[in-house]
Amino acid sequence: MGEATGTSALEDRILGGLDDEQRMVATTLRGPLCVLAGAGTGKTRAITHRIAYGVHTGVYKPSSMLAVTFTARAAAEMRSRLRELGAGAVQTRTFHAAALRQLQYFWPQAIGGNLPNIVDYKAPLITEAARRLRTNADRATVRDLASEIEWAKVSMLTPESYVAAAAVADRGEPGGLDPTTVARIFQSYEDVKTDRQYIDFEDVLLLTVAILEDDERVAASVREQYRHFVVDEYQDVSPLQQRLLDLWLGGRDELCVVGDASQTIYSFTGATPRHLLDFTARYEHAPVVRLVRDYRSTPQVVHLANRVLAARRPEPGVPDRDHPWPTPLELIAQRENGPEPSFFEAKDDEAEAAEIAARIKKLISAGTPAAEIAILYRTNGQSAAYEQALAAAGVGYLLRGGERFFARREVRDAMLQLRSAARHATTEADGDSVPKLTRDILVSLGYSATAPAASGAVREKWESLSALVALADEMAEARAGAETPFTLGLFVAELEERAASQHAPTLQGVTLASLHAAKGLEWDAVFLVGLSEGLMPISFADDQAGYDEERRLLYVGITRARMHLGLSWSLARTPGGRANRRPSRFLDGLRPAGTSSVASAPRASRRRAPAGPPMCRVCGTLLTSATERKLGRCGNCPAGYDEAVFESLRAWRLSVAQANSLPAFVVFTDATLMAIAEAKPSGLSDLGRVSGVGKGKLERYGEAVLAILGGETPD
Repeated sequence: MGEATGTSALEDRILGGLDDEQRMVATTLRGPLCVLAGAGTGKTRAITHRIAYGVHTGVYKPSSMLAVTFTARAAAEMRSRLRELGAGAVQTRTFHAAALRQLQYFWPQAIGGNLPNIVDYKAPLITEAARRLRTNADRATVRDLASEIEWAKVSMLTPESYVAAAAVADRGEPGGLDPTTVARIFQSYEDVKTDRQYIDFEDVLLLTVAILEDDERVAASVREQYRHFVVDEYQDVSPLQQRLLDLWLGGRDELCVVGDASQTIYSFTGATPRHLLDFTARYEHAPVVRLVRDYRSTPQVVHLANRVLAARRPEPGVPDRDHPWPTPLELIAQRENGPEPSFFEAKDDEAEAAEIAARIKKLISAGTPAAEIAILYRTNGQSAAYEQALAAAGVGYLLRGGERFFARREVRDAMLQLRSAARHATTEADGDSVPKLTRDILVSLGYSATAPAASGAVREKWESLSALVALADEMAEARAGAETPFTLGLFVAELEERAASQHAPTLQGVTLASLHAAKGLEWDAVFLVGLSEGLMPISFADDQAGYDEERRLLYVGITRARMHLGLSWSLARTPGGRANRRPSRFLDGLRPAGTSSVASAPRASRRRAPAGPPMCRVCGTLLTSATERKLGRCGNCPAGYDEAVFESLRAWRLSVAQANSLPAFVVFTDATLMAIAEAKPSGLSDLGRVSGVGKGKLERYGEAVLAILGGETPD
């Protein structure tokens, strides 16, 4: 009787409050399990309760369980929930953190000596690698090369195998460089690392894989340690991470995976939903549980999210490459009704930002905390207009997706001063208010009770210090009345633990973030801005896979909103500029009538025509030279471009080349500038269709070129 009562109490404590599907996840403790979990359906709750239930029933030994996710923030959240459920001893880490821990432990016995230093930033090494090859690379090119090298390494490619694989994956010209040059810089980068005895973050995974494959003793030791695995966000697993997971498992099937193919938005980094979609083919006896009850968002938000995915159709006139579109999970809203999503069209970017700032100010006045509001955009370059508009409206904000919180100089300086004060504090001082002490200490670093009027670095510094003060307030309130008094030493210990796990405190103010940086987060109110063709979908999406990923990105943005959702776009870049933008094709059929003052172009005109033999558009003869193909006309037909526009483009190109110490043709060739002057593209999407304008150049120079074509002076 007592044992039955104990079991019942355990089930009430761990399983109580779970819905039927979540309970099924939590009670399926052995063998493979696939959980398909839509946005806001409580997947973290389901898997943490599964782990806790397994620990408390004795099925799992805490030290033998490894839970893996993709961000330090997500790992910290899972760790916190497991502590609350009495299973805090379970290892919860990112792939990189778990691999690094194993690499540090096994390196001396498997390789010998000390583990090489891990380089935080690739840029200096890539710059040196390019210099060794006498290749000029500006900051934007170096950034693109860093991303491409990361993609190659997580795809388990070498410099020798990169060129062929890049062609199959249609990687284009990263940084405006052809694949062969990229491969040479890739090899040179690897050589620079070797010379300086560095490894990068991808090497951590690669070296761990190598040791586990080559040393059976190490592999056996790891498999003896970890017997059960949980992988969250499984749709984002790269081939390299999957290989590491397979080595950890060693042929066993004690694996629970959780994911949603409709939230795959990191394909450019090597992530692929293939492992999630093929899970039941690999483990034929694995049960599949679908979590579709959305507890986050109102029915109005959920309905729009479902419609965005349901509206997907193959894009006419673009390469398909047999790209699969798995049937999306259809979410079922569990919350009460809320306001309908709003759609807003602005004259220009400045007007759009001012309107969004006004709406946010109204929400805050009505009681929505600023920290529960977010503005999400496709590219980080869009943030400036919203920073200015919010500052003008007197609304505090913070930028997400930049430097890690605990890596910021002001945060490191603050922790040094707090640590020093805690060491030298007297008993009387410790008994004082920790929040007050924190404020007094941080004043010397620039903290003040009110936010500065300035934006940029000054504002970001204040936001960082303010977050530390807010955390002190929060902890003091939580520990009020506790047996152990809250001291400055305890506060410093909390900060050090958070720094080790990259668990940043909550910053106050409206969040400004890219759609990619918003993954895994949620707010009461979300404004999705800049939803025009060329930005959503982004201009360099040029095949079915690219368009589908952009649609999923919009879906992720929509599902970040709990209650209020605004979607907006502008017709022109600058006040008085040409109104040549159109709302995103993804909003066709979704936005109410009357929200667009410019008729959308026929769908066919927005698509790339099927490729055919290159013919002169004037006389119809076959084009033979590269220059003729770029211009779209033969050498016998008269030029169709405005000489003044062409010369303006050449003058701009010269200034860019000189500023970056590049040959002018590396920016754009004369033939490409002629083609641009003839085509007079009206937007980024049209500009991207001009021969000679690759993805990297479009992202780097596109806005400046369009400004010149519009008669403006580029920034």
